[in-house]
Amino acid sequence: MPQLPALASFRPRLMRDLKGYDRDRLFKDVGAGATVGIVALPLAMAFAIASGLKPEAGLWTAIIAGFIISALGGTSVQIGGPAGAFIVIVYGIVERYGVANLLISTASAGVLLFLLGLFRLGTLVRYVPVSVVIGFTNGIAVLIALSQVRDLLGLEITKMPADFFAQIGTLAGHIQSFNPYAFGLGVVCILGLFAWPRLWAVDSQFRRQLDQIQTVSALRATSRLPAPVVALITLSLLAWALHMPVETIGTRFGGIPQDLPAFALPDFSWETVKLLVTPTLTIALLGAIESLLCARVADQLSDTPKHDPNQELMAQGIANAVVPFFGGMPATGTIARTVTNIRAGATSPVAGMVHALSLAAVVLLAAPLAQHIPLAVLAGVLMFVAWNMGEWREFNRMKRFSNHYRLMMVSTFLVTIVFDLTVAVELGLVLAVVLFVRRQSEIFRAEPVAETDQQITFQLYGSLFFGAVAKIDAIVARVEQAGGPLNVVLDATRLISLDTSGLDALESLHKEIAKRGGRLEFLGLNEQPRSLMERSGFADRLRESA
Repeated sequence: MPQLPALASFRPRLMRDLKGYDRDRLFKDVGAGATVGIVALPLAMAFAIASGLKPEAGLWTAIIAGFIISALGGTSVQIGGPAGAFIVIVYGIVERYGVANLLISTASAGVLLFLLGLFRLGTLVRYVPVSVVIGFTNGIAVLIALSQVRDLLGLEITKMPADFFAQIGTLAGHIQSFNPYAFGLGVVCILGLFAWPRLWAVDSQFRRQLDQIQTVSALRATSRLPAPVVALITLSLLAWALHMPVETIGTRFGGIPQDLPAFALPDFSWETVKLLVTPTLTIALLGAIESLLCARVADQLSDTPKHDPNQELMAQGIANAVVPFFGGMPATGTIARTVTNIRAGATSPVAGMVHALSLAAVVLLAAPLAQHIPLAVLAGVLMFVAWNMGEWREFNRMKRFSNHYRLMMVSTFLVTIVFDLTVAVELGLVLAVVLFVRRQSEIFRAEPVAETDQQITFQLYGSLFFGAVAKIDAIVARVEQAGGPLNVVLDATRLISLDTSGLDALESLHKEIAKRGGRLEFLGLNEQPRSLMERSGFADRLRESA
């Protein structure tokens, strides 16, 4: 009886990192967590609003999911929460199925993510080609930027459609409601986000001049504030002080509740779940890819032990299964906040837990102030996120790679924009498989190396599989042209592998040779081809006809 594969052990990285934990590491983690909590504040609200949800949905997702992912995850420094990659997906689900069904989809995706980790399938995500990942990442970045044009221009549009071309048509149809105040705030926000870190760079002229000022220590303290937070505070104060006629969180959503989120069960039925199979798979696939890609980035940037992909998926699954019951949205690993966490000195998952708690404290204490935040400023933050999210240099580097790579990347990019991520990833994977089969079939060769009147020897190279069996037809043709008995020797010392389709082609070749009174012989069979021939009985038939 075949044995079932061993399940993954549930071992959160936190348990390992707390061994030998000391005061110095605690101070570093608390400082890093508080910094990331401040960074997460504007991003969480912006991601939720752009997804068609209320800002508190993003905030409490960052708090609850962020705490669970850090406490139970398989990495030391990764930060979890709402991510820009989900904006397009979530908005489409809300548009087509409604918020209640988004919650069911997210919870179902959480269960699926947990099972992927439990059955040790975390490594499968690595099989997605990098060209496909770059293609849909750039496509999502374009869609995020497009979704923010309404608020950046201050257009009076009640609801944006989910379709790409419909969005463009809607924006063009309302361009007459352009608000120069909103546009000005958004542009200043974007420029400030680009300029802020450059102003405080060690080699900047601005920094050199400040070195001559006695109050440089206080100014340097200001430089530690994240650029999105500086933009949010300064531009919100400017809009409020000047009474700018721009839409804010308060005017659109009525502000952010200062209470803890209530536990509520969404309306659940199996009939609804059946309709949500595609959205659920999309959330699970994207969540797995994003979280494990983020974990790999964290491995490269920090000195902490390498991540456990299966434990990370189980933690992501638990977080996504819990968050919907508090009105949250899908969560995953977030690269920008993870990098901030690492650079701030984080040493363990405690930093991620502190990030969630500090964000909760800010929400509960300062929620009324959020109603003054202009939506154009949040749009500027997301435009900046979209720019940093895209791998735009890859388009210029495409000329260095094969046509296969270009086809997969460009097609995935375009389909992500025009249709949706699910179709794009499916198309990208299908193309990857087809092009891989084609490339492998080109590698296989059957070359004649010696020939007499009664015998011909062929050297086999590569893998004889379903995509390469047509090349055996050339040997069959030589047998038919011989007119009389012909012995065929196949030198298989360089035959790497053989599948059942390849075996069937060899069976047909053997029958044609035996029909004419000749025999088929193999030399130097490797283990895998020999094993398949023995198990199928083909080796016995060869010996009987010898």
